[in-house]
Amino acid sequence: MTARNGDGISEAGLRRLREVLARHVESKRIPGLVALVGRGGHTHVEAMGTMRHDGGPPMRRDTVFRMASASKPVTMAAAMVLLDECRLRLDDPVDPWLPELADRRVLKRPDGPLDDTVPARRPITVRDLLTSTFGLGTDFELLDAPIRAALFERTDYSVVSGPAPEPDEWMRRLGELPLSYQPGERWQYDLSNEVAGVLVSRVAGVPLETFLRERVLGPLGMRDTGFHVPPEKIDRLPTLYGPDPGTGEFLVWDEAVGGRCSRPPAFQGAGGGLVSTVDDYHAYFRMLLAGGTLDGERILSRSAVELMTTNRLTPDQLAARTSMFRAMAHLAPGQAQHGGWGFGMAVRTQRVDYAPLGQFGWDGGTGTTAYADPQSGLVGILLTQVGMSTPDSARLIHDFWTTLYQAVD
Repeated sequence: MTARNGDGISEAGLRRLREVLARHVESKRIPGLVALVGRGGHTHVEAMGTMRHDGGPPMRRDTVFRMASASKPVTMAAAMVLLDECRLRLDDPVDPWLPELADRRVLKRPDGPLDDTVPARRPITVRDLLTSTFGLGTDFELLDAPIRAALFERTDYSVVSGPAPEPDEWMRRLGELPLSYQPGERWQYDLSNEVAGVLVSRVAGVPLETFLRERVLGPLGMRDTGFHVPPEKIDRLPTLYGPDPGTGEFLVWDEAVGGRCSRPPAFQGAGGGLVSTVDDYHAYFRMLLAGGTLDGERILSRSAVELMTTNRLTPDQLAARTSMFRAMAHLAPGQAQHGGWGFGMAVRTQRVDYAPLGQFGWDGGTGTTAYADPQSGLVGILLTQVGMSTPDSARLIHDFWTTLYQAVD
């Protein structure tokens, strides 16, 4: 008989998970990691390896990681609070709060010159931003298009390319560009989440982080989550690496002390700016699984959670998204092959690997992954300090989920 821990996860399965994770660390391609598995009343955490590729302090359960795009499911909760309070409505135009996006022009061809445009058929709505369909964003089929270069020059800021200006200036630069597609026409990645963060701040009348902390992070006890790491916690932040794609050499993307995350940013990036821990993210995804509450504290309505965590895309939007990611599946094993997209997160609408339909969450380009599975009541979180410049962290994430689901009864 296989031993169980009381919540339907086998002890043998957890041992095998530990062995698989350890194999990646022992390969020297992943310096360290922290993983959490939660189901029912049981939580299992593994912390392995070191904070730096050449040694240093060991990874700990409370190590703080740069969440990158795994920020999206959490920051989206701020917008959902405003929807619950009727301070935002899904089909209202965003023009009153984001006048920079009023009276849009749209490229005649997505890969065409920036001055060859037509008027937008309708305004951009709140729904367009929350579903990543407002007309601009990262599109892996338009990487050589003029609009991609212009977007990168004006709005693409990260741990690699540098900090963004303050939100009003960022929006001004964005407003100088035409849309690639008509509002609501096509799913495109990332940019809409950053715009949604500015929208929340302007509607709430306070910085995004202030509103997020008051309404979501604070009530959930997510004390280590924010847009920077304060000095008293900086020793818990590892160096971030982006291995050289050719040689595998560990290149530093961001240091802890004196790095990008060591001070409050001018632009609080809802699309990828959070730092956090496995326990903070566990609290957040437990809240989603419970329909908006945690330990008796209601954060979101059940209806808001259902909107976030179920597919919001039309068949045409889904087809374009699936096609886009299938073209790069060999670069990131198992990533983005979910089918659906809710608000700020992927939703599994097709079975392509070990995860069942209905699983929701997202991954980050710094080697992070966080998902919840309502079918089994499972939460899985894996955090590393290795960016996806090579397939190593993506393979680790793939193996984490493949092994984890074998441990579930």
